[in-house]
Amino acid sequence: MQTLRVVVFASCTVLITMLFGATLAPGARADQWDRKTIVTFSDSVEVPGQVLPAGTYVFRLADSPTDRHIVQIWNADETQILATAMAIPNTRFERPDKSIFEFEERAGNSPMALKVWFYPGDSTGQEFIYSRSSYGRKE
Repeated sequence: MQTLRVVVFASCTVLITMLFGATLAPGARADQWDRKTIVTFSDSVEVPGQVLPAGTYVFRLADSPTDRHIVQIWNADETQILATAMAIPNTRFERPDKSIFEFEERAGNSPMALKVWFYPGDSTGQEFIYSRSSYGRKE
């Protein structure tokens, strides 16, 4: 009977530990899950669908377990989503140790367009998708 109590106690302890650990694990990874990045642009920057004036912005991946290529762009105090953009994966050979934003020049006086965003430690970044009209070509 004593052995049965020990087995039941041990089983319950393992189950409680697993459940408790499972509820804490997502919180421990929260900063990396959404890839929150704060960036300040000194000039206007084009993102799919609009132009952001010079200023500070927060880039995050949308909280979607099925699609990790939806980028949300928030104002500096994170009270308003300014843009939501679809992206495709873009891979580098080396994992950057800091955030990288790559830009593409546009014709005329148009602002530079954000092409790719890499989060520190990720070799796969978010490449932004633009319509053909964004490149100054007729569709």
